[in-house]
Amino acid sequence: MRTYHKYLPVSTRDEQWGLYTLNAGVGHIPLSSAYPSTDHPTTYYFDWQHGRVLDEYQLIYITHGRGVFESRTGGRLTIQEGSIILLFPDEWHRYKPDENTGWNEYWVGFKGPIADQLVTNKFFSRTKPVIRIGFREEIVAFFNDICDRTNTERRGYQPLISGEILHLLGFVHAISKEDVRSASTDWEGDLVSKARVIFRENIETSISAEQVSNDLGVSYSLFRKVFKKYTGISPGQYLIQLKIEKAKLLLTFPDKLVKEIAYDLGFDSCFYFSKLFKEKTGLSPVHYRERYTPRSASR
Repeated sequence: MRTYHKYLPVSTRDEQWGLYTLNAGVGHIPLSSAYPSTDHPTTYYFDWQHGRVLDEYQLIYITHGRGVFESRTGGRLTIQEGSIILLFPDEWHRYKPDENTGWNEYWVGFKGPIADQLVTNKFFSRTKPVIRIGFREEIVAFFNDICDRTNTERRGYQPLISGEILHLLGFVHAISKEDVRSASTDWEGDLVSKARVIFRENIETSISAEQVSNDLGVSYSLFRKVFKKYTGISPGQYLIQLKIEKAKLLLTFPDKLVKEIAYDLGFDSCFYFSKLFKEKTGLSPVHYRERYTPRSASR
């Protein structure tokens, strides 16, 4: 799992959209490590004793590990993997992973009257800052796409990713209306959901399906059988499909070399990546880029 964060410039025109993005990131926090790291701007850094107050909303998804969260209105709450933390403007808070587990986190910071209206209309509440949603591959996909687009900052990216944040908020709200605890009695479904999240988190590594089954504590033969039952394809093919879809996105960035994409996605060689890409799409990476990258983007 990569570690990434970026704090974004915002223009007056971006603010006029009604919802705008201030920062986004992904973090793997190892057990027994200091939190948060000191490489964030001083306005965002905090220590456990004092906590902090932000002038923005933040949505944080914990996909691995556990910890604790506390806010002025919401009180002290235990954080389990599969939890969403929603931070509110001008609300004192603090949170940290358990030193025995660490955690994996995704986050995005945003502001705007659209977000304010959602809170005013009680779609989200300061009294319920933690939402248990379980393992949701779609949520990880949203965060990964937002991070990819903030990394490149291509023209018009702010309204685009702000639209994704609104979609993300809608998704979280819909899930919050489900009874996740009572619905989570299907151990096979839970196993597959967690595996899909792990695959998404490691799309840029050389992780194997066998490693994932080992991490989940089940034999590979059982894992493969259950995964194929729920998805229709083997876990190995599922991982390949994820990598190909990510490659398609990266190929639309004209400054990204094909060999860099192959390396970023954990392929052993550019030749193997190109061969596999053509098998799955019918086009070589170069021809795919020529066909689907807007001409204005390549200038």
